[in-house]
Amino acid sequence: MPKQTALHAEHVRLGARLVDFAGWDMPIQYASQLDEHHAVRQAAGMFDVAHMCAVDLHGERVREFLRQLLANDVAKLTQPGKALYSCMLREDGGIIDDLICYFLDERWFRLVVNAGTTDKDLAWIRDHAAAFGVDVRQRGDLGILAVQGPLARARVLAHLPPALRVPAESLVYFQAAHEGDVFVARTGYTGEDGFELILPHAELVALWQRLLADGVKPCGLGARDTLRLEAGMNLYGQDMDESTHPLESGLGWTVAWEPKDRAFIGRAAIETLRGASPRKFVGLVLEGRGIMRGHMKLRFADGSSGETTSGGFSPTMKQSIGFARVSGAATGACEVEIRGQWVAARVVKPPFVRNGKVLL
Repeated sequence: MPKQTALHAEHVRLGARLVDFAGWDMPIQYASQLDEHHAVRQAAGMFDVAHMCAVDLHGERVREFLRQLLANDVAKLTQPGKALYSCMLREDGGIIDDLICYFLDERWFRLVVNAGTTDKDLAWIRDHAAAFGVDVRQRGDLGILAVQGPLARARVLAHLPPALRVPAESLVYFQAAHEGDVFVARTGYTGEDGFELILPHAELVALWQRLLADGVKPCGLGARDTLRLEAGMNLYGQDMDESTHPLESGLGWTVAWEPKDRAFIGRAAIETLRGASPRKFVGLVLEGRGIMRGHMKLRFADGSSGETTSGGFSPTMKQSIGFARVSGAATGACEVEIRGQWVAARVVKPPFVRNGKVLL
């Protein structure tokens, strides 16, 4: 039976269509996925993402541990509250998960990992943490709420505890503040401004209800997917997984190669591919009729091939967009096979939409 977040009763009360997502009973949409998408681009929407997992790491050597565990380098994090996005790799360079890491103090870092990978992530982290004396705590007592859109920050700030309101108002992108167990980060997965909040379950439900009364639109995973696709953001299990490495997943920018002596897990396997990866990751805009989905074949004028990893209809652009993994040498005109027909597509560099504006 699927697990339920603290907001499950709210989803039922609001008539959401619920689906099994990574073992959780989650809302795919409430009334109109299209309306939910536009609410985030134009005003404010909120997402129950409490199926994702916060993991707190404590110990004298926690920074040293994370410099080995993650492909990005936590040495960049010098100000409490700052965050970075990183992949966690296997020895062969395969991506175990993508995550956000927050620096809270020299003995305390927080990771936020994906729902579908939580168990294997925790096993991997704990296995490697032991040598550094790092304590790994899964924060099952906390839930996560994402509030996104041009009006999102103003809506959230009005409902934060007074002691947290001023620090939260001054946060820059990829920075967090906390007061007790109420944690607010200026991060998101939509290409819009906003906050992701981590807080105890009872406070999560109370905040949801206050934001709902304040006009913030509840949004499901369907809108979250079209928003992240427009924003050029990968989805684990679709655009990358343990069979792919960052350099062929559009995530080379998340790998910190300097200093040269930082031996992060997976470095030896992927360093030989720098500038010479057999495959590359591209964005696509469909120029003919149809909708791209994952696992559709691509062909190029030079004879190269590839396959879509994500695809869908962009409500903002009003045409189909997607991501694909293709031959590293692929050039020339591109076509995608949709229901037995080859349809022209244009290769672009994501993102497609950010802060409500089409970038192409």
